[in-house]
Amino acid sequence: MYPKEYIQFLVHFNGTRDYFECHEILEEYWKESNDYQKDSIWVGLILLSVSRYHHRRENFSGAQRTLKKAINILSMHANRITALGLDVQVLIPSLSHLLKNVENMEGYQSINLPVIEPILLQACMERCESLGCTWGKGSNLEDKSIVHRHKLRDRTVVIEERMKALRNRKGNE
Repeated sequence: MYPKEYIQFLVHFNGTRDYFECHEILEEYWKESNDYQKDSIWVGLILLSVSRYHHRRENFSGAQRTLKKAINILSMHANRITALGLDVQVLIPSLSHLLKNVENMEGYQSINLPVIEPILLQACMERCESLGCTWGKGSNLEDKSIVHRHKLRDRTVVIEERMKALRNRKGNE
């Protein structure tokens, strides 16, 4: 009924609070779905997770920029948000409130995406439990492996892909 990647995204957003992983999961899904639209609902959710990552790291400029884009995109997809089992009447106003907090450089606080579809909620909670996380629990700001994930990841594959693309461009010149 729902893409497994979307369920994984929700589990990481509302459970592990690993916003970096949220971004990775949905970006891959977005690319594989051949939906290269920059205003896709998937891009809106990706930007929301990136914004949360920046806010938690006190990068208010990055958080504000990505959250504004997320709100614009998600606001265009109200029907799609509902079809994805989220309460659009709660989501959009809460994101607008969150934007004010970011603009005022207020500290990070965890938010939950308002999952209202019972089957989706059950699937997310079960998956969360299997990962050993607690659905809806706030972010552990002391867990540097989550807070600063981008600094700790293995970039070997990314570097190899960039080198390959560079070689291809040079070969086409």
